[in-house]
Amino acid sequence: MKTCLGCGAGLPDAFLNLGKTPLANSYVKPENASLPEPAYRLAVAYCPSCHLVQLTDLVPPEDLFSEYLYFSSYSQSYIEHAREMADSLIRQFELGPSKRVLEVASNDGYLLQFFQAAGVQVRGVEPAANIARYAIERGIPTDNRFFNASYAEDLRQDYGAPDLVIGNNVLAHVPQINEFLSAVRSCLAPGGVAVFEFPHLLELMRACEFDTIYHEHVFYYSLSAIRNLADRASLEVFHVEPQKVHGGSLRVFLAQAGTRPVMPSVATVLAREENSGMTGADVYRRFSHKVAGLKGKLVAFLHKRKAEGARIAAYGAPAKGNTLLNYCGIGCDTIEFTVDRSPYKQNLLLPGSRIPIREPEALLREMPDYTLILPWNLAAEIVTQQQEYSERGGRFVTPVPQPKVIDAGQLGTLTKMAAPSAGQSMQA
Repeated sequence: MKTCLGCGAGLPDAFLNLGKTPLANSYVKPENASLPEPAYRLAVAYCPSCHLVQLTDLVPPEDLFSEYLYFSSYSQSYIEHAREMADSLIRQFELGPSKRVLEVASNDGYLLQFFQAAGVQVRGVEPAANIARYAIERGIPTDNRFFNASYAEDLRQDYGAPDLVIGNNVLAHVPQINEFLSAVRSCLAPGGVAVFEFPHLLELMRACEFDTIYHEHVFYYSLSAIRNLADRASLEVFHVEPQKVHGGSLRVFLAQAGTRPVMPSVATVLAREENSGMTGADVYRRFSHKVAGLKGKLVAFLHKRKAEGARIAAYGAPAKGNTLLNYCGIGCDTIEFTVDRSPYKQNLLLPGSRIPIREPEALLREMPDYTLILPWNLAAEIVTQQQEYSERGGRFVTPVPQPKVIDAGQLGTLTKMAAPSAGQSMQA
């Protein structure tokens, strides 16, 4: 990548290079354990012209999303977040039976089910065939397609223009972001609103959440970058609400330019980003040193425990965990196994590290001394579910912003370390 995917300006060299890694969701069958797997450069650069942080090397979306093993419904805390989001949007925009909601990258229907239960017309569009089938089986109308201009046109003809378009953690996955946002604008009903939620780059860098960088995530967003992209698509950011989910996220509200008053929340977040240095290159260069420091601390922590004779396992098989393990060079010689609630991942191997994935009950059978929580954003949920493991002497470890041994008495601090408040709530 020599030019910015957002504005087309020349793109500087990467400020962070995590090396060549396999795709974070390319789980390996045991019978293929001895076979090599493709690896791709994983590096990110900052565009000083439009503030968009992006990968320097891209993998075709068809290779990433045609089959997918991430099912949102296996995280209870994320389901609760979806319920609260649906309730909030229904109130704010007075959604009822006459209104239409479209979710882009709707996964297994985890969010749309709550709108549907409230009597709102819903439709999902999901590119992963296996997940789309599962959503349809659950009764959520879902189109197995990529969202683009062609789909937006078909949608208006076959379904009608949606009053609300939602995209949770989808903007990061779309290399053709300008075309994507233009398609969003074109499919909206008059007065319609688009709501996107994504991890906030400011929080990612503050807490050294570098493991959320992987090939499926082309972009890492600040509100400053989103505003520039929205302007290019004749959309306008009129409200923003910080969220605690995924280590600190933003819920951004967009409408056709000039159709809604811009609320003070937008200026507040933009000022916070500028004061934190997010609109200049220096802060990104410093971040790369911070990541290298975390790698050294985590590797030293685990090696010290192994040298003391401790047994170490992991909890979860998320994409972020694979970035963490592969960048740090952590494999089966350090971590014996990991466990995951999703039966679609159990009995497979993590890409790169080839650590075996077992069912959660394996923690109590094996009782490793330490368990590294790879989906650290769900630490509170995991520690609560695995209370017996802790009571029997097992110790959980979170890897970011630095390695830390936790116990059940620290649940209140795990939901989000120094998270921003949810911000003012928008009036309907």
